[in-house]
Amino acid sequence: MDVFVLELCQDDPLKCTARKMVRMELAKPVGRKFHASDKMLVLNPFAHRIMSPNDRSARGLLAVDCSWKLAKSVFHKRLGGKHRRLPLLLAANPVNYSKIGLLSSLEAVAASLFILGMSERARKFLSIYKWGETFEKLNQEPLQAYSEAKDESEVLRLEREFFPQLFQLNT
Repeated sequence: MDVFVLELCQDDPLKCTARKMVRMELAKPVGRKFHASDKMLVLNPFAHRIMSPNDRSARGLLAVDCSWKLAKSVFHKRLGGKHRRLPLLLAANPVNYSKIGLLSSLEAVAASLFILGMSERARKFLSIYKWGETFEKLNQEPLQAYSEAKDESEVLRLEREFFPQLFQLNT
């Protein structure tokens, strides 16, 4: 599975995990006019569908690297592809450490690869940062469970089990 990065240069370039993935030749850069094919997964934190092992047939993965503060406006644009949000996980990056769901582009790509059954490849991505191993340790149980889920509905159920505090507020 090819990994692509659309870098919008909205964050500190020294902390940009997407830029480092490209520099380390783990991901391919794409331009702002890039349109994902219908066989590509687009990581979108606002997508209505959640990533699950059922998405393993996808041919590629697109991470859109942008500021969390500007993300809603970015994902209103037409990017093509199959938009998926990741199930909830804890961030390990220094900016958002232990915050639920505020993953860096690198963490999002690695989480996707774990869920899609490519754990060794996910670890290769995580290895480019000293906190990468921490991401896997913080999320070991959810990542394992999400990757073994039979479908989206089971991933949603597991998400509620692992992060009940977020769902109790909304009931």
